[in-house]
Amino acid sequence: MLFNSLSFAIFLPIVFALYWFVFNRSLKVQNLLLLFASYYFYSCWDWRFLFLLAFSTFLDYYSGLKIHHSQSQKWRKTWLIISVGINLGFLGFFKYYNFFAHSFADMMMAGFHYKMNIATLNVLLPIGISFYTFHGLSYVFDIYNRKIEPSTNFVQYSLFVSFFPLLVAGPIERATHLLPQVEKPRHFDYSRAVDGLRQILWGLFKKIVIADNCAQIANTIFNNSDHYSGSALALGAIMFAFQIYGDFSGYSDMALGTARLFGFELLRNFAYPYFSRDIAEFWRRWHISLSSWFKDYLYFPLGGSRGGMLKTVRNTFVIFLVSGFWHGANWTFVVWGGLNALFIMPSVLFKTNRKNLETVAQGKVFPTIRELLQMIITFTLTVFAWIFFRAESLTHAFKYIKGILSKTLFQNPFHYGELRPAILYIALLIPFFFMEWLGRENRYAIEKFGIKWPRMIRWSFYAIMFFIIGMYMQTEVTEFIYFQF
Repeated sequence: MLFNSLSFAIFLPIVFALYWFVFNRSLKVQNLLLLFASYYFYSCWDWRFLFLLAFSTFLDYYSGLKIHHSQSQKWRKTWLIISVGINLGFLGFFKYYNFFAHSFADMMMAGFHYKMNIATLNVLLPIGISFYTFHGLSYVFDIYNRKIEPSTNFVQYSLFVSFFPLLVAGPIERATHLLPQVEKPRHFDYSRAVDGLRQILWGLFKKIVIADNCAQIANTIFNNSDHYSGSALALGAIMFAFQIYGDFSGYSDMALGTARLFGFELLRNFAYPYFSRDIAEFWRRWHISLSSWFKDYLYFPLGGSRGGMLKTVRNTFVIFLVSGFWHGANWTFVVWGGLNALFIMPSVLFKTNRKNLETVAQGKVFPTIRELLQMIITFTLTVFAWIFFRAESLTHAFKYIKGILSKTLFQNPFHYGELRPAILYIALLIPFFFMEWLGRENRYAIEKFGIKWPRMIRWSFYAIMFFIIGMYMQTEVTEFIYFQF
C-alpha cells in the first residue's frame, strides 16, 4: 500500500476514525489497533514476510530483556552478539547474497579464468527490512550501553518497530524518542491534526508533481544514455536530483504528517538539503535519521574524531562506504558513498565541518553572492555523485560522465522531442523551490505559509494545490525510490 494510492486514501481515514472516535478511551486498545493496522499495511505488499517482521521484533524484544537482566558483562555481550548477528544475517541473506555470489564468480573468472556455477536466489527483498532492522538494532545497542531500560510491554515495543507511517522507508526512529510516546496516553488535538494534513499535502505535491514528472525525463535519458548529447545527459542527472529529493523528502513529509494525525512526532528526516553550503551541511540535512544512526552506532564506537586526523579520515570513509552499501547491493552505491566521503574531506581536514550549522541566510530574503556560489557548488557535487546512485553499473556511470564531458555539452538538449516536456517541469521547479526557500526555517515549506490568511483564501490555496496534483498525476501509481532499500 502506497501513501499516494487510492487504497491508502481509504485505509487512513478508517484507522483515524476508529483510533480517535471509537477506541479513544483505552491506550491499550489504541496501540493494538495501530499494531493491527501496521501489520495489515505491511501485508498488502507480501503477507509472507510478516513472519520476518514478527520474528525480528520478538528477537530484539527478548534480547533487550536478557541484556538488561544479565548479571555479567560476558552474557550481556553474548545476547547483544546474538541479536546483532541474527538481524544482520537476515539483512545480508535477503539483500546481499546474490551480490556477493556474483562478485565472487566475477573475481574467479577475472583472476583465474575459472567459470563458477553459483546458485542465486530468486527471492523478493522484504520491503522495509533495512529500516526495521536498524530500529531494532538501535534499541538493543541503547540497552547494552545502558542508555535506556527495555520495554516490558510487547505490544508497545512491537508498535515502536512496526508503526505503519515509518515501517517501510523511515525515518529510522530511536527508542528514546518514540517509545515514550507509545507508552503515554494521547489526546486528539485539532490544530495538530490540521498541521499533519498540511504536511501530507506538501509531501503529495513533492511526490506526484515534482518527483514523478522529473522521473519521466530522468528515466528516458538514463535508460537510453548512448543516444543523447552531453547537455541532455547533464539534464538527466539534474532531473534525477530533483526526482530523488521530491520522492524521498515527499515520502518523509507524508510519514511525519500521518504520524502527527495519531498524536506522534517522528524524527525529522529532511531540512532543505539543496540549500546547503558544503557537503558536511548537506549530510546534516539529507536523510537525517540515517546519518545520525551511523554517527551514533558506527562513527563514535570507531573512535569518531578522537585519536588524530588519520583516524578521523578512516572513520569518515568507513561510515560513508557502509552507508552507500546500506542503500543497495551494487558497487555503484559504494562508489557513491566513497565520492561523498571525498567531497567532505576538505571540511574534515580543515576542521570546518561544523561551520554552517544555522539555516542559510537566516532571517533574510536573499543569500549573499558567496552563499549562492557555495550552494551551487555543493549542488553540482551532489548531482555528480547522484549519477553513480542512479546508474545501472559502474560502466554505465563512467560512460554517462564521459558523455557529459563531450563536445556536445553545449548543444540544445530540447531538440529531442521526447525531452521537451522537461521545459514545463523546469517551470514547475521554479515556484516549488521558491516555496521551499521561503519556508526553509520551518519544519516543512508550507507549515506557516498563509496561516494567517482568511479561511476562504487559505482553502483556495489548498484547492489549487489539489488541482495541480490531479493535473500532473500519472495514470499509474508509482512506487517510492527508497522502498527498494
